[in-house]
Amino acid sequence: MEILISSITIFVLAIFVGFEIITKIPPTLHTPLMSGANAISGITLVGAILSAGSQQTLLTTVLGGLAVVFATINVVGGFMVTNRMLEMFKKKS
Repeated sequence: MEILISSITIFVLAIFVGFEIITKIPPTLHTPLMSGANAISGITLVGAILSAGSQQTLLTTVLGGLAVVFATINVVGGFMVTNRMLEMFKKKS
């Protein structure tokens, strides 16, 4: 029980810190940070594939498969947003 409360406390603090950091980022830094976040999401995708492919139990396979789906959505969506932001900086013809 003590580990659960400790984990929940860390999770809530991480949400608070993440929200504070994200709201303080100026728009000029958003695109480079988004690219870094996409790279991290790519690493997450590799880990999800490894987890799904290990097939230790049915639960790990299902959770790994869900992680692959969500990480893929995150990577593709991140690259779409980054591409759209970079289009805003191009000169219009």
